[in-house]
Amino acid sequence: MQTEQLIKLVQTTLDDIKARDVVVLDVRGKSSVTDYMIIASGSSNRHVKSAADSVARDAKAAGVMPLGIEGMETGEWALIDLTDVVVHVMQTHVRDLYDLEGLWGPDAVPEVPSGEEVGKKTGEPTRG
Repeated sequence: MQTEQLIKLVQTTLDDIKARDVVVLDVRGKSSVTDYMIIASGSSNRHVKSAADSVARDAKAAGVMPLGIEGMETGEWALIDLTDVVVHVMQTHVRDLYDLEGLWGPDAVPEVPSGEEVGKKTGEPTRG
């Protein structure tokens, strides 16, 4: 299955299960683990677990075996590793806490900035 088809499958599954605020992040060049991250919110532990289970089930039915599924015990944050696509389903407070969109989003820097760049961003004195 092509990566684009897999992304569409995951988006459809998350939409069907009523996951909220679904975001697809292209992390090629930023992560060596995956090419895309899909992040969605669930309204409760049960909703997060159900959404993650649905994604894994639909991926398997399409011939994509998950490399791993994490977080099903607590249901605050579930991760489904589909190789080229990693899916995160989180409760809103957990999503806000970890801010994966800020970490991996379009404006995220793939490398740790130098001390001079950090100073410019934070308003702290730079090395001179």
